Amino acid sequence: MDNIILYLLRIIQQLYQQNCWLISFICRYIPLKQWAFDDSHFPKYQRLTTDKLPVIKTFIKQDWQFLLEYYSWKYNKPLKPVQRRNGKTIPEDTLCPLCGAPHHYLYDNNGGGGQYLCKVCGQTFITGDLVTTPIRFLCPYCGHSLVAKKNRTFFRIHKCVNTKCSFYLRNLKKVDKKHLKEEYGKSKYKLHYIYREFTVDFFRMDLDSLPRNASSLKFSKHNSHIMSLCLTMHVNLQLSLRKTAQALNDLYGIKISHQQVANYARTASLLVKPFVDHYHYPKSKTFIADETYIKVRGIKGYVWFIMDAVSRSILGYQVSDNRGVGPCILAMRMAFRHLKKLPENFRFIADGYSAYPLAAQQFFLEFKEDFLFQITQVIGLTNDDAVTAEFRPFKQMVERLNRTFKSSYRVSCGYDNFDGANYNVALWVAYYNFLRPHKQKNYRVLNKVEMLEGADNMPGKWQLLIYLGQQTILRLQEQQRSEGICS
Repeated sequence: MDNIILYLLRIIQQLYQQNCWLISFICRYIPLKQWAFDDSHFPKYQRLTTDKLPVIKTFIKQDWQFLLEYYSWKYNKPLKPVQRRNGKTIPEDTLCPLCGAPHHYLYDNNGGGGQYLCKVCGQTFITGDLVTTPIRFLCPYCGHSLVAKKNRTFFRIHKCVNTKCSFYLRNLKKVDKKHLKEEYGKSKYKLHYIYREFTVDFFRMDLDSLPRNASSLKFSKHNSHIMSLCLTMHVNLQLSLRKTAQALNDLYGIKISHQQVANYARTASLLVKPFVDHYHYPKSKTFIADETYIKVRGIKGYVWFIMDAVSRSILGYQVSDNRGVGPCILAMRMAFRHLKKLPENFRFIADGYSAYPLAAQQFFLEFKEDFLFQITQVIGLTNDDAVTAEFRPFKQMVERLNRTFKSSYRVSCGYDNFDGANYNVALWVAYYNFLRPHKQKNYRVLNKVEMLEGADNMPGKWQLLIYLGQQTILRLQEQQRSEGICS
């Protein structure tokens, strides 16, 4: 019996080795299209990828006389002027734009075509305008200067137009030749290296626009208790403005207009938002991000959410009228607040949208190694690769968050303006982080605040949350005054 088992095990091992050799042979000599062109390498998906940063070259003026002295010291012989044997001359007023060397040290580099080569510093130039540019972007693959091609609202697109660039040639090989023969065949694919230079500094934008005259509340007709009842019904119970006014009248006999409910909600959001944004949330090594759409007067707007994978708290949020990289950077700034550097093995999980890698690239440009991180992209709705299969549960967390938000958003049938969208989202985030019971926390709140624990009912908690917001506003105003005095 033992001999039969050993014999079968030996056969299984031999079959396993033969399968390994067969797979290796197929991978090496029989390239399959579905292997060579998966989602991450397929030419049509290259438009969604973010190229690495270019080489940034700044203009530093050189002194040609100092370079001549250095040459004599290094080689123990002087650098002689150019000896012209073909009878051609260079205009006497022509100088090297980089080091200022006179025409005696300049070569006619392309046989009278207008390009010169400086013998002192080795710089080639035609007019010198490109050389003296304060900042030049060079292709990291071929070293050629990038050409500004398009201007967008927040950024300028630079492109490497070198047809011998290794990046261009590699992408060109991936495209089927019959597609290149079609009309505008090359224009359908992203083949050249592209860099986006942002013309707006999203890292200098103020995230703490404090409201004026909002640190105190004065009621002419109603009181703070009625205001907190409005917030409880409108935010917690997801009633619309008109149904909130009707519920107050039917339950408590309080006659109030839906516009007054909207005014209370707007004032409360202005007061609560600073406390929600500046709260020291517990932060783990994994953040999850996603964006979802809303309707503002029938036109699409977007809400960006960034949450912590462990605490489930919403760390950053932003309402925008576009799906560009700007709102994504602002939401990330909110999420990274109070962090001087990212923790080790930090992971940022998002979908395949290109705004997230672009935002991560800008954080590296601004803060260098302290905020260097890669985006783990969960692409599509099915687990077609190992990365997507591993991190799909994290993506489901933020998708569940989007559905929770949409359940409160649908009752309003969209927003009238972006101001209304902003205050509604701010109130909902405050409710989600501090007042809403969560099943994964055994029906407790995500972030326990000692002062809120002392309230017996939800209207009382809203009043205390407004009070905490007022104290945060006063503290931030004091910090601004002290910084103004110190500066």
